[in-house]
Amino acid sequence: MLPCFAPTSTPDAESRPLHAVAASDLNQVLASLPDSARHFVGATGFVAKQGEIALVPGEGGIAGALLGLGDGTSPRAAFAAAATALPEGTTWRLAPGRDGAEAAALGWALGAYRYGRFKPAKNTARLVVPAGAGFAVAEAEAVWATRDLINHPANVLGPAELAEAVAGAGRAEGATVSLITGDALEAAYPTIAMVGRGSARPPVVADLAWNGGEADAPLVVLCGKGVVFDTGGYDLKPPAGMLRMKKDMGGAAVALGVARLVMQAKLPVRLRLLVGAVENAIGAHAMRPLDVVRTRKGLTVEVGNTDAEGRLVLCDLLADADASNPAALIDFATLTGAARVALGPDLAALFANDDGLADALLAAGRAAEDPLWRLPLWQGYAPWLDSRAADLNNVAGNAHAGAVVAALFLQRFVSPAIPWAHIDLYAWNDQSRAGRPEGGEATALRAVFHGLAARFAAR
Repeated sequence: MLPCFAPTSTPDAESRPLHAVAASDLNQVLASLPDSARHFVGATGFVAKQGEIALVPGEGGIAGALLGLGDGTSPRAAFAAAATALPEGTTWRLAPGRDGAEAAALGWALGAYRYGRFKPAKNTARLVVPAGAGFAVAEAEAVWATRDLINHPANVLGPAELAEAVAGAGRAEGATVSLITGDALEAAYPTIAMVGRGSARPPVVADLAWNGGEADAPLVVLCGKGVVFDTGGYDLKPPAGMLRMKKDMGGAAVALGVARLVMQAKLPVRLRLLVGAVENAIGAHAMRPLDVVRTRKGLTVEVGNTDAEGRLVLCDLLADADASNPAALIDFATLTGAARVALGPDLAALFANDDGLADALLAAGRAAEDPLWRLPLWQGYAPWLDSRAADLNNVAGNAHAGAVVAALFLQRFVSPAIPWAHIDLYAWNDQSRAGRPEGGEATALRAVFHGLAARFAAR
C-alpha cells in the first residue's frame, strides 16, 4: 500500500474526520458542528474554496478538518491539495455525507507523491482508504510507479533497468516477457539498434504479452519510446535542452503504466507491450547525419537529424505491432518540442487514423481530468519527408508543424486499416501544483486506460 494511505480497517480513534464541503453546502456542514468549532471556523474566513483547509479544534487539539471543494466539479484537485496541506503525520478518514470515494483516494495520492530514492521525502498526512474507492488505489499505484521511473536519474535507469521494470511488472501479473538484445535486436529492430550504437549501454526491446480474455479476444498493442537519456547525438542538444533528458523514456513509462492497469483490471483483451529501451549518446559507433538505415518494414530512412531519434525507436516497434493485426495500436512518446509549443505541458497531443478510437480516448481524458487534444494527420505535409537518398527522411526540411510531421513519419509504418493512435506527451511538471508535483508525470496514463476500458470492456 502507498505510504499516503492507511488501511480501511484503521480504527476511528486513530484518525480524524475530514469533511469535504462544496461551497453550496457550507452552511449545512457548519450547522452540524459544535458551537465552539462553528464559531472558530467562521472566524478563519473559510468559504470552501477548492483545496481550502480549515482545522477544527477539539479538547485534545485538532478534532477534524473541513476541505473546500469549491463548486464541486473537481474533487480530485481538492483532495490532492489536502494531502500536503494537512499536518504531517496525521491520519484522516472521510466523514460521512458525500460520495466521491474514488476521487478522494486518487486525488489524495496524486498530491502526496514525492520522489524519495536519494533524499527522503517529507511524510504527508495519510488518508484511510475510503470504502468504495474501487480501482482508484491501483490507478494511484500505477501513477506513482510511472513517476518514479521518469524521475530516476539516467545513471540509475539505463536500457537494461527500464527493460527489467517491464519484466517485473509483467511477472507480477502473470504475463510473459521477452528481452531482445544483441544480434537478435540488430536483426529485428535495426532502427533501435542504430539509435543505441553510440552508447556503452546496449539497447533492449522488452516484449510483454498477456491474455485476459479468450483466445480470440481483441488484441491491444502499446508501444513506448524508452530513450533513457538523449544527448541529441551528433546533432547535439545545448546544455539547457539536455537538462531534463532523463525523462525521454516517459512514453515507455506511461505505456507500462497503462499495461499494468489493463492487466490488473483484467480487461477482456489480449495485451502486448513493446518498449524500445535505448540511450542516444555520442560515440565511435553512433549514427551520423545522413546515414541510411533499412527499417523492419523494409522502408529505408535517411537520418536528417540524429536528435529525431524517438521516431526511429518507434517505427520498428510499430511495424512489429502492425503485423499482428491489432484491434487497437497506441504509441507513447516524448517526441517533439513542437507539441509542447502548441499545447503546453499538460495537454498531450493525440493523432489518430480512427475517429472511434480518438473519440474514446478524448472522452476518457476529459472524465479522468487527464486531457488529450487531437491534432491532424495533415497529409499535405507528407512530401516534406521525401529524401533523395532513401524512401523517407526522419525530419522535414523546414521548421513547420514538427509534431504533425513526426506523426506522419510514424503513420508510414502502420497499415491504414489498423486503428492507431499516437500520443506525443511531455511527461513532466515544470513546477508543483495540486496533484502535479514538480518532476515526472504520468501524462495520458489514466486517459488511455479508461479509454481502452470503455472500448473493450463490453463485447
